[in-house]
Amino acid sequence: MPKMKTHKGSAKRFRRTGTGKIMRAKAFKSHILTKKSQKRIRGFRKEAELTAGDVKVVSQRMGSKN
Repeated sequence: MPKMKTHKGSAKRFRRTGTGKIMRAKAFKSHILTKKSQKRIRGFRKEAELTAGDVKVVSQRMGSKN
């Protein structure tokens, strides 16, 4: 059986931490920022952990066997 290729779109969007969690960037930070509060915009900078329902699909696309 051939090796499973990494899905490059997923590899650019997600990263795996040292403990194995998958982190993602937050949405809604690209434009129309004038109506959003500064507190909200600062919150978009932080990464968020991927939800349990998405972990299986994303880790498979990133080339992990977990």
